[in-house]
Amino acid sequence: MKKIAVILTDMFQDVEYQRPVDAFRNAGHTIVHVGLVAGSTVKGEYGTPVLIEKAARDVTADDFDALFIPGGYSPDRLRADANAVRFAADFFEKKKPVFAICHAAQLLITAQVLKGRRVTGWMSLVQDIRNAGAEYVDKEVVVDGNLVSSRKPADIPAFIRESLAKLS
Repeated sequence: MKKIAVILTDMFQDVEYQRPVDAFRNAGHTIVHVGLVAGSTVKGEYGTPVLIEKAARDVTADDFDALFIPGGYSPDRLRADANAVRFAADFFEKKKPVFAICHAAQLLITAQVLKGRRVTGWMSLVQDIRNAGAEYVDKEVVVDGNLVSSRKPADIPAFIRESLAKLS
């Protein structure tokens, strides 16, 4: 089974985190929470607590099989941290699966990995995604090579389906 890094910090979108993580675990995959400070606890927009096991500065894509980026305000906060940005970019350099939902595109825009890609995300990011050189596609899930992206909580079933397919 696969080892999946989940990168997040405070104010992640709870259901966009919990439902995919539950599905990954139920399929037998291992989840490792990566954030800004190892040993800290971050909280979702609705209070879900998550213990950060590894700091982004201490890991690389070589340590994992895939990356999952939940939405909410977390990606915007992560994009201000050079280590989090480098960590996300590393998955693209190594062509490993990346699962991005809702506002997750913000971290990928800052990592400068979307140029020439087909991607979806939250509707307020459409122009940002286009400005990053990507083609915005308004669908519940878009698969472009190693990247699986979705727009919002209602898209989670399709997001999980395609993410699990990438892991098999």
